[in-house]
Amino acid sequence: MIIGIPKEIKEHEYRVGIIPAGVRELREDGHRIIIEKSAGAGSGFSDDEYKKAGAELSDKFVLFKEAELILKVKEPLPSEYNFFNEGQALFTFLHLAANPGLTDFLLKKKITALAYETLEEKGSTPLLAPMSEIAGRMAPIVAAFYLQKVYGGLGTLLTGVEDGHAAHVLILGAGVVGMNALKVAFGMGANVTVINRGLDKLENINDFYKGRVKTFASIAENIEKLIPESDVAIGSVYVTGARAPKLVSRALVSKMKKGSVIVDVSVDQGGCFETTRPTTHNNPIYTVDGVIHYTVANMPGAYPRTSTLALTGKTLGYIKILAGEGIEKAIEDHDSFKSALNTYKGKIMHKALAASLS
Repeated sequence: MIIGIPKEIKEHEYRVGIIPAGVRELREDGHRIIIEKSAGAGSGFSDDEYKKAGAELSDKFVLFKEAELILKVKEPLPSEYNFFNEGQALFTFLHLAANPGLTDFLLKKKITALAYETLEEKGSTPLLAPMSEIAGRMAPIVAAFYLQKVYGGLGTLLTGVEDGHAAHVLILGAGVVGMNALKVAFGMGANVTVINRGLDKLENINDFYKGRVKTFASIAENIEKLIPESDVAIGSVYVTGARAPKLVSRALVSKMKKGSVIVDVSVDQGGCFETTRPTTHNNPIYTVDGVIHYTVANMPGAYPRTSTLALTGKTLGYIKILAGEGIEKAIEDHDSFKSALNTYKGKIMHKALAASLS
């Protein structure tokens, strides 16, 4: 199979869809790999490393013209749409529920679009997990930074000091993002509260942290009580393939302390705060009713070396199956690829996506 890896063009996105070691394995399997020049530079991989591994260096035009399968990290941007050929296959993070424009393009171009974030294996999302882990661990660090008074924050040190005064951190959702945010926030010394719909995860938190982390069921009454008390609120709710539920209204955000910080990691799926809108690393924050919002849609891109190694360590095995068996046969034979399939021959193939887009 001919596999193309273009350079990511999203603002401050330095990750790349494959590392040189992955190229070497695919070449050994007999596949042809075309990578855009300097695609791996942001993650610390040189063109020479890719060339030695067996990749062909090319420009974007040739790459898209010849490749049967396009590997990316982030979703295609409008400036990339014209490079795609009708019927081409794409494997990347897509988050289509919050992006009807991209969905329309994929349908019109009859792209076979497979999404990392909806690929399920034994009840988990293995390709989303490493990026969720990184974004979750970033969230308290980012919040601690923007709590500084010089950035409009409360002026509260997240860690507190020896005699207390640590920040109150509320985490919405106890999935991979939420649990990693909890690990870092608790380790930094913050007062942490977790809200989650499933009570089993809350019981696990209680057992592990011995009551040092507060837990509440995800019901409106609890959210309405806890949001105004929080110095930091982290949105980490994910429903596979669907838009994130809006758990926090604009009216409730307005009740938060002036200078408090929201980090909505769910922004890729539309966010779980009504006030959420996507931002970039170049301009990461905005303020609503005095509350700072950090809603960067590609948070792990800030740490591209770590993120690329973590992501491609998970994706390579699936790429080898797609390339080895062929796209359609792989989808037919493997439930994981059925769950990853978002669009095919002009039709939406994922039920949650279809429901989100009506």
